[in-house]
Amino acid sequence: MSALEVQISSPHFWENKDAAQQTIKKLKLLKGIILPLHELQKTLDDIECLSTLAEEEKDEEAEAEVIKDIRSFTQKLEKVELRTMLGESHDHCNAYLSIYAGAGGTESCDWVAMLFRMYSRWVEKGGFTQSLIDSLPGEEAGIKRITLHIKGEYAYGYLKSEIGVHRLVRISPFDSNARRHTSFAAVDVLPEIEEEEEIEVNENELRVDTYRASGAGGQHVNKTSSAVRLTHLPTGIVVQCQSERSQHQNRRMAMSMLKAKMYQVKEKEREKELSAAYDEKGEIAWGHQIRSYVLQPYSLVKDLRTGKETGNTQAILDGEIDEFMEAYLKWRMVKTN
Repeated sequence: MSALEVQISSPHFWENKDAAQQTIKKLKLLKGIILPLHELQKTLDDIECLSTLAEEEKDEEAEAEVIKDIRSFTQKLEKVELRTMLGESHDHCNAYLSIYAGAGGTESCDWVAMLFRMYSRWVEKGGFTQSLIDSLPGEEAGIKRITLHIKGEYAYGYLKSEIGVHRLVRISPFDSNARRHTSFAAVDVLPEIEEEEEIEVNENELRVDTYRASGAGGQHVNKTSSAVRLTHLPTGIVVQCQSERSQHQNRRMAMSMLKAKMYQVKEKEREKELSAAYDEKGEIAWGHQIRSYVLQPYSLVKDLRTGKETGNTQAILDGEIDEFMEAYLKWRMVKTN
């Protein structure tokens, strides 16, 4: 039994519900790696036994079965190896995926719609789920910007490979002269943060006020100064709590709300900065792309970071982008080590 399993079996485990849920989630993630390794070891042992038997008896059918099993084992091993690359702090989280039109006008809005379809297909094939958070249609066609909430294990870990500018070259369906056009769209991916503790608050930047709680709550909260109001001086954010019995509990609850609001503000500022940058043609244009999708005069999708490329452009646009994600994770691992 692992240390986490011993911890879960403790009679006091559920005294802190939030900590308990985090522990259970951590154990689930670890089992997601360890159990497949155990299965791989068992499969390898079986292959070795079958291989020895086939060699001793010179059984051609058994030898063919060994070759088949080795291929299957190799594919499973590659999947386990890929999962071990998703070890950064937020890789296991759900994700917010945003796509913004860049240089190219209507062409780029149509390109955003194509990328939206590509990622939707990937979500469906991978067993993830998605919901629409925000969308702004293009003036003539396509989508100017769109944000999706994608749920599933390691959604952010996989999708972070898509952050950057994507370039499309094709014969434009909007050009009556059938000329070749280049369009740009930017993809941004954020993890869905699960723990508000990740936002740090400087106590010196807080003004703390205590007062008597008002309204329903019984005699105790009304006759003591247990309610707490926190003001974050740099941002002007104000939160207050009077629902708990003690000043300490109310302060802790108020601090949790403050961190949540600060994270929300931080993400809104980031979104504003991204939107401003994406309105600049120099940002979503030449020299900034991570991947090129060329449909004319030849067919080629190439990732400019990893060098990964394929001529099967239709499969990529139909959501079969796992090979590019895997190439990115391997490239990133080499780069950071």
